[in-house]
Amino acid sequence: SGAAAWATWAGVLMPGFRRVPLRLQVPYQPSSPRQVANALALLRGRAGKTVDLGSGDGRLVVEAYKQGLRPALGYELNPWLLCLANYRAWRAGYHGKVSFLKKDLWKVDLSDCNNVIVFLAPSVKPPLATKLLAELPDGARVVSGRFPFPSWTPSSTLGQGLEQVWAYDMKEVRRAAQSSAQG
Repeated sequence: SGAAAWATWAGVLMPGFRRVPLRLQVPYQPSSPRQVANALALLRGRAGKTVDLGSGDGRLVVEAYKQGLRPALGYELNPWLLCLANYRAWRAGYHGKVSFLKKDLWKVDLSDCNNVIVFLAPSVKPPLATKLLAELPDGARVVSGRFPFPSWTPSSTLGQGLEQVWAYDMKEVRRAAQSSAQG
């Protein structure tokens, strides 16, 4: 079983990590149906570009498109997961309607994004918070699954335990950051 685990890592998971610093690597862990439902419930009624940073197998992007969030886009470095995401979109009938791009989330411009979904490891959240604060418009909402942003206060939450997700409205996050800097 050790050889099988190594083969899985070497062939499927490692390609996405080759140029990413160790502290910013995030292992692939698929979102449960309840996590997906909770994340998208916190985006219900919103419009505009929706992106999933580290989109993995694409399940959140496909479901976001299905629920009317358009355009829906995923960024993922792992080529195997990109293939799986594109297959998932094709099976759902959304091939060509959703996009999955092999791009480093640290290098993409998020200034035109209204909705950002982030199911990433805790070690990534502090530097990602800085990037999101610098790039997202005031009207943007960030939905985080599995782990909250440690220095942000959520606008709302949904679920409990592993199924919990947190929503952050950038205008409120900026207001809190400014008031704590002044105080």
